[in-house]
Amino acid sequence: MKYGLDAPKYLDGMFSWVLYDKNLDRIIAARDPIGITSFYQGWSSKTPGAVYFASELKCLHPVCDKIVTFPPGHIYDSSTGSTSRYFQPPWWNPLDVPRTPVDYKLLRTSLEKSVRKRLMAEVPYGVLLSGGLDSSLVASIAQRETLRLGNKQKREANGYRATDQQPSEQLVGIDDEDELSTVTWLPQLHSFSIGLPNAPDTKAALEVANFLGTKHHDFTFTIEDGLEALSDVIYHLETYDVTTIRASTPMFLLSRKIKAMGVKMVLSGEGSDEIFGGYLYFHAAPSTEAFHEETVRRIKNLHLSDCLRANKSTAAWGVEARVPFLDREFVENAMNIDPAEKLISDGRMEKYILRKAFDTTDEPNLRPYLPHHILWRQKEQFSDGVGYGWIDALKSNAEKHVSDEQMQHPKAEWGDDIPDTKEAYWYRLMFDELFPPQCASTVMRWAPTWSNHSDPSGRAISTHLAKYEKGTK
Repeated sequence: MKYGLDAPKYLDGMFSWVLYDKNLDRIIAARDPIGITSFYQGWSSKTPGAVYFASELKCLHPVCDKIVTFPPGHIYDSSTGSTSRYFQPPWWNPLDVPRTPVDYKLLRTSLEKSVRKRLMAEVPYGVLLSGGLDSSLVASIAQRETLRLGNKQKREANGYRATDQQPSEQLVGIDDEDELSTVTWLPQLHSFSIGLPNAPDTKAALEVANFLGTKHHDFTFTIEDGLEALSDVIYHLETYDVTTIRASTPMFLLSRKIKAMGVKMVLSGEGSDEIFGGYLYFHAAPSTEAFHEETVRRIKNLHLSDCLRANKSTAAWGVEARVPFLDREFVENAMNIDPAEKLISDGRMEKYILRKAFDTTDEPNLRPYLPHHILWRQKEQFSDGVGYGWIDALKSNAEKHVSDEQMQHPKAEWGDDIPDTKEAYWYRLMFDELFPPQCASTVMRWAPTWSNHSDPSGRAISTHLAKYEKGTK
């Protein structure tokens, strides 16, 4: 009512909403700047003039013959029938390359602030801890805030004694001074991981959890569990993208277990790899400008990949995923850094500046955020880190479900969107069984830039093993 169509510019958080102005008989719809939450728009030839909105394709396709993904950072006005972009940061134009030097202190403090904001919750919460850099940093900051709050309330408590019974978990909020506040303090932060037995990520996650002192829940799944869930995953994720399905299946299985424990909100590490160029294929960036252009492209498409995965894998079980790396202020700070600082060169590994921001080697009075070898651990994509056998099993099963003959004769209705592997073909067939053709336009199939591999796995990138044989940072 105060700002009109500029209203979303003043919002800080993740959202998709439709507002109805009864006085003007006007509909306003908007989505958060990055597209963390899902949102679709549709039209039906049977009801000309009507516009449909939903957070899932399956709500729209029974009545709509045209469906699009509502673009992030945009607002729709029914009085004009137009959709316009309200989110216009300076880095949005990939050709306008920023030149601001990195400020390590600002990176650290703005991520800490982002995590602190997302600890505002009225439900039991925890952190997804894969053992990789991003989720480990989020878990570390969340644990620091939990302990800081607990110590503060201990000091303020009247007649508190170490032998007193610890208070039960209560609601956590955040006040105007950016300080956490709650009725009582949280005794222990819960962390969650999942993988095949002896998976590389779950071993690292357990080490991080022990270092931080979280209440860790280390779950395992079998290849059979994952294969049996594939159809359900595609139903809930509403995509046939190979990378998304590979990574979503373990996350989907983990979210079911988290829900069963009564936890309803989790912090997750999505967005960091896009902002800092953390994927291993970024090693092949031909120039600083190309590196920056690719980070911008990846952020613009997050709503079709990692945000879609995190939101829908958890929401399928009634769990909410919050993503501190995609905080509006943090993204602004990080994306306005000269990409030359992010470039993987001169002995620097991927996400060097993020790692450096949280490296306390030169701050002896400050407790380390993470074990040094975890802070400087090489990138492992989630679908790889849950256990290499997972992707291998998907490929081998696709061979059983898709013949060479099928590969040579794809469906005519697929047009130019032809699967280039049997695994991709298999997922597309399952998608088509669940959704009509008009839904396919909302799907983006992801592949790494500067790579001639059809497999998007991090293991397919030569730097996965070769780049760090000498232990270079």
